[in-house]
Amino acid sequence: MDSSGSNGVLVHEWLTRAGGSENVFHSLGRIYPEADLLCLWNDDPERFAPGRTQESWLARTPLRGRKALALPLMPVVWRTLPHGPYDWAILSTHAFAHHARFARSSDAERFVYVHSPARYLWTPDVDARGANPAVRLAAAALRPIDRRRAHEGATFAANSAYVRRRIADTWRVDSTVIHPPVAVEAIQEVEEWGDSVTPEEARVLEALPDRFVLGASRFIRYKRLDLVIRAGEEVDLPVVLAGAGDLEAALREQAEGASVPVTFVIRPSNAMLRALFQRCAVYVFPAVEDFGIMPVEALAAGAPVVAQSVGGTAEIVEEGVSGALTTFESMTEVRAAIETATGTQKAERLARARAFSEAAFERQIRSWTGR
Repeated sequence: MDSSGSNGVLVHEWLTRAGGSENVFHSLGRIYPEADLLCLWNDDPERFAPGRTQESWLARTPLRGRKALALPLMPVVWRTLPHGPYDWAILSTHAFAHHARFARSSDAERFVYVHSPARYLWTPDVDARGANPAVRLAAAALRPIDRRRAHEGATFAANSAYVRRRIADTWRVDSTVIHPPVAVEAIQEVEEWGDSVTPEEARVLEALPDRFVLGASRFIRYKRLDLVIRAGEEVDLPVVLAGAGDLEAALREQAEGASVPVTFVIRPSNAMLRALFQRCAVYVFPAVEDFGIMPVEALAAGAPVVAQSVGGTAEIVEEGVSGALTTFESMTEVRAAIETATGTQKAERLARARAFSEAAFERQIRSWTGR
């Protein structure tokens, strides 16, 4: 069925300027250009054409953008949507967007793309927000409602097999795995990203060693960039850490005592990050993720990848083909993983990344929805 013959809506929790779930929503908006867009609040007004994105009434209150405080109200907001009528809806959820109901579209066909059931609600051990006393109190009341809403009649897709298992455990429903889209085509169409960086970034690139271990992500605790420094020490290679975040000072302190040089590249541009992927000896990604977009970006640029064997990254990296997997519990195992990853072929790494391209995502989404 073609979407051009019916009215559809795409729903997301909230829109910010950066984020993996926002990128998925952006791709859905491109796939279905005639569909309306709806979110709780929109802090990235330039992402879509003016007037296309509608906000909920929560955006007009002092709770706009205050996720923790707004949490108890979110399920209510999603149940009081005056929009429509719609024939179908795709609900992109990592909190409560799957609760969405439209007063004038009670019989709309519903498709739920799940980044994760709300982790602070269901798995607070992997999300520090779940330790907040107010969130814990709200979670006890919200969990039964959240599960009940998942049984109101919808078709589900998960962004990884790892999340699919979580959906089954928490909501007790089955889902189809559709991995998120990654800008593989855009990365691979440029042979040398170093030619696209700013003059200042070019000087940074020029000063880097010929071979280095790369860690790139937000500088926050669960990303475990401390293990990237240790990995560099284990294989006696310089380390480059690219990103920004609250843990920068602690990482710099660790770097000062490291047995190998550690270079920090703060807030790299997309071009700079891709240039680092192209030039590194190996990209090391210790975080346990629901999926893991950056390992795909690294593969798309041709980098060997060592990733966490727990979580969604285990679905990305093929052992001994495009990289290697490890639990990061032993540096001896990390050394072996780096040796395995660096022994893989660039052509295989580039080919693996294409399985997660925008084009692949669109094919799977259209097959899933029949639209």
